[in-house]
Amino acid sequence: MAKDNIQEQINDINRKLDIVLEEVLAQKETRQSIEDLTTDLTIVGKDVFKSTVSELENAGVELDGEAVKQLMLKLIRNVGTINEMFEMLESANDLIKDVTPIMHQMGLDGIHMMNEFEQKGYFDFMREAMNIMDNVLEHFTVEDVRLLADNAVTILETVKNLTQPDMLKAINSGLIVYKSIEIEDVQEYSMWRAIKAMNSKEMKKGIGFMITFLQNIAKETEKAKQKSK
Repeated sequence: MAKDNIQEQINDINRKLDIVLEEVLAQKETRQSIEDLTTDLTIVGKDVFKSTVSELENAGVELDGEAVKQLMLKLIRNVGTINEMFEMLESANDLIKDVTPIMHQMGLDGIHMMNEFEQKGYFDFMREAMNIMDNVLEHFTVEDVRLLADNAVTILETVKNLTQPDMLKAINSGLIVYKSIEIEDVQEYSMWRAIKAMNSKEMKKGIGFMITFLQNIAKETEKAKQKSK
């Protein structure tokens, strides 16, 4: 019984030795393959180097071995930076892929908007506005524009006063009266008839308005002269 156990153990050891030998042989074959590959690559590298040197010599380029060595050292030291640069390029490429459809859609929207503006006449309006600017430039000098800038506040105040409701009503009433008068059919007044008409209530009120208006104009003009001094 003991002999059978010993024989079984021996057989088990032999099986394990066979596995170890197979592993050793496999590693030996792998190492031999690597050595063969290294030898082949060395031969190819030497051939490539010689070919490169010959090409450089034919092109009249001198290769500085020390400079090449320094370049290789810099490349090795900056492998991390180079990897980051390639990652940035990959990210930029992905960004371009994501943004391209958006930019395409924006371009289409812009074209549609321009077409809509064209249909509504915005561009025609802008062209006519440019014609207005051309006419202004033709009829006004730089000095005129400077004077306009100096008097811009006065002009704006005048426009503000003109746009007050009571002022607009007065102007509108004057325009209505003017439109109602038939210029060609206005009657002629003799001196006597004019004097007689001036005695009417309406004419007296109108004359009073004109006199008051002129007096106030004179006062405002005097105030402006005093301020300018």
